[in-house]
Amino acid sequence: MPSRALAYPLFDADNHLYETQEALTKYLPKEYDGAIEYVNVRGRTKIAIRGQISEYIPNPTFEVVARPGAMEEYFRVGNPTGKTRREIFGEPMRSVPAFREPGPRLELMDELGIQRSLMFPTLASLIEERMKDDPELIHVVIHSLNQWLHETWGFTYKDRIFTVPVITLPIVEKAIEELNWVVERGARAILVRPAPVPGFGGTRSFALPEFDPFWKRVVETGVLVAFHSSDSGYSNYANDWEGARREFLPFKPNAFRQVNEWRPIEDAVSSLICHGALSRFPELKVAVIENGASWVEPLLSRLADVHKKMPHEFQEDPVEVFKRNVHISPFWEEDMAELGSLIGIERVLFGSDYPHPEGLADPVSYVDLLVKLSEADKAKVMGGNLARLIDA
Repeated sequence: MPSRALAYPLFDADNHLYETQEALTKYLPKEYDGAIEYVNVRGRTKIAIRGQISEYIPNPTFEVVARPGAMEEYFRVGNPTGKTRREIFGEPMRSVPAFREPGPRLELMDELGIQRSLMFPTLASLIEERMKDDPELIHVVIHSLNQWLHETWGFTYKDRIFTVPVITLPIVEKAIEELNWVVERGARAILVRPAPVPGFGGTRSFALPEFDPFWKRVVETGVLVAFHSSDSGYSNYANDWEGARREFLPFKPNAFRQVNEWRPIEDAVSSLICHGALSRFPELKVAVIENGASWVEPLLSRLADVHKKMPHEFQEDPVEVFKRNVHISPFWEEDMAELGSLIGIERVLFGSDYPHPEGLADPVSYVDLLVKLSEADKAKVMGGNLARLIDA
C-alpha cells in the first residue's frame, strides 16, 4: 500500500529502468560486433566502447545497485561529516525484477501509489559522447537499444508505463526515420541528449535550421521531447581547467565540476530559444528532467537582459518562449512554489527519480514538499501537467 492516499492520480515524470547486458548488443548488426563489450577488470564487469573501458557507470550490469533514495539525507542536510560517496550510498541491494521488467514494475508502482510514469533507460546516457566521432555508429547503437526497449518494456505498457526511447540527431534523415519507428510502436515521449550534436564536420546546435525537418516531424507526431541529465560532453571544458583528460564520472565528487553542473541544460535550452527552434515550432513540447531548477531564474534574467539590448536577434520575447514551451521537473528538495511563480505552475512536473539513489524511496512523499501550493496546484504538479502533455 502507498504511504498515503491522494485525491488525484500521480504521473511520475522521472522513473528509471536498469538495462540488462544485452540491451545495447542484442540487436546490434554483426558488422558492429565488438563496438560494445562487457569485460572483466580485476574481478569486476565493466563496459567497453570500441575497446575503451568506461567508468561512467561503475556497475553497468546493474546486478547490484544503490537502494532507492539512498542519498535523501545528503540532499536534505548536506554532508557535514564528510562521508565518502560509498558511505552516503550505504548498503547496496540486488536488482529486483521490478527494475528490469514492466509487469513487476507495475505491481511496484501500485505499492508506491504511482498511477503512471515516464520510464527512462539508465545506461543509455553514456552512449553518444563515447562515439561522437562516428555518427553512423551512434545511430546504429541507438536503434539497437530502442529495439530492445520496445521488445522488453514496450513504449506504452498498459497505458501506465511510458518507456522513453532515445533519438540521436547527427544525421537528420536517420533521426526522422528513428522517430517514425518509435512513434509507430507507441512512443509518447522521446529522449534527446542536451548537448551539441556530433557530426562529420564537428558539433552544432540541434536548434539550427538544419534540424527543422526533424522538429517539424516531432510536432506532427505530438510526442513530448525530454531532455534528461546525461553525459553532455562538458568534461572537455572542465578538463581544460583542471589539466586532466578524463571522462565524466557522475558518482565521483568534484567541487569545480559541481559548480558548473547545470551548464549543459542551460546551454541546451538557450540554444532552443536563441537559435529560434522554439519560435519556428511554437507547439513543440519540451520537458527538462533531472536537471533541477536552480539554473532557471538566472537564465530567464539573462535572456531578458539580452533581449532588451538586442531585440532584433529574437523572433519574439525569449522569456515568454521559455514559459510557453519548457516544462521543468525540479529536484524534490527545491522550492516548487517559487519555480511555479517563475514559469507558471502548469509547467512544473513531479519526478521522483525512482529507483535511483538520488531520488525518493517513497515517491508520494514529494507532495509533502508542496506545502505552499493549493490542492488544485498540487494536483497539477503531481500528475495533471504531465498527463496534459502525454495525452494531448
